[in-house]
Amino acid sequence: MKLTLRQMQIFLNVVKSGHLTNVAKEMKLSQSAISMSIKEMENILGRPVFDRINKKLVLNEVGRAFHKEIDPIFKKLSDIEYEFKNSENKGMIRVGASTTIVDYLMPSIICSYMSAYPDVKITLKEGNTKEIAAMIEEGSIDVGFVEGFVTGSNIIKEKIGIDELLVVTADKNLTKTCYIDELAEKRWVLREEGSGTREVFLNYIKEKVDNLNIFFELGHTESIKSILMNRECLTCISKISVESEINNGKLYKVAVKNFECKRDFLMIYHKDKYHSTLFEKFLFFSKKLMTQMIEGNNQISFKSK
Repeated sequence: MKLTLRQMQIFLNVVKSGHLTNVAKEMKLSQSAISMSIKEMENILGRPVFDRINKKLVLNEVGRAFHKEIDPIFKKLSDIEYEFKNSENKGMIRVGASTTIVDYLMPSIICSYMSAYPDVKITLKEGNTKEIAAMIEEGSIDVGFVEGFVTGSNIIKEKIGIDELLVVTADKNLTKTCYIDELAEKRWVLREEGSGTREVFLNYIKEKVDNLNIFFELGHTESIKSILMNRECLTCISKISVESEINNGKLYKVAVKNFECKRDFLMIYHKDKYHSTLFEKFLFFSKKLMTQMIEGNNQISFKSK
C-alpha cells in the first residue's frame, strides 16, 4: 500500500475545508506541503480527485467515490488510536508456562485476570522449561512461568515461589522408609528431557545415585500419574500436582530419608521487553495470585485498579 495515513488525513481535511490555506494553518504545515501531498496521492491513484474551480478544490466524481470509501476507514482508525492511547487495560498478552504451572496454577490466574480486565486477551502456550525459555529468547511470548533452572543472559528471572518435589508411588510396598539410593534400581517414570521437574530431581540426586532405572519418560504430569496407578513404579513430582491423589489415598508419598528437593517457580521475560502499563499490571497480578496459590491460600481475590 503506497497511500499513507497522513495523505488520507490531509485529503479529508481539504474535502471539509476546500481551501489549502485553511488546512495548512489547521495542521501547522506549509501550503506547498498540503498541495504536494494531494498531488502525490492523485499520482498514486492515477487520476485527479479534485476539480480546481475558482481557486477552490471541489471533489470530482472519482474523488467522491474515494471519499466515500476512505472517510469511514480513517474515522475507525482514529477511534482505535484514541481508545488505545486512553486505555491502559486493553490489549493482548502472550503467556507461556511449563506443564506443571499450566495444569495446576495458570487456569485460575488467567480466568481471574480476564474477569478483572475483560478487554484484555490472554494467549497461553505450554511447553517444558527449556521450550518456554526459548520462546522468551525469540520473542514469541511476552512472559513465561517456569520451574527449575533457566539460563540465558537475555532473560530476566523473578522468583515467585518455592515448590517441593516428592517421591510418590501407588505401590504400598515401596513406601517404607529408605534412602534415595536404595530406590535407584526400582522402575522410575520421569518427565522428558528439558523438563524442569526432571532436571531439578536428577541434579539433586546426582551425588547419591550413580544410575537411576528410568524405564519410561513422558511429556505430561497427568500421564505420569496414570502410569503410576497401573504399574509398580516411582516418580518424583511436584507436590501441588499430587496433593489430591495423596489425600484420597490413590498415591503415597515415599518416606525418603534426607530428601528435601525443592525448586523455584520463576517468572521470566526478555531484558529488552517493553514494560507497558498493561504488561506491568499483568506481572503484578500474576505474582500475587501465584504466590497465594503456592502458599496454599485457596481463597483468592483481587480487585482491578
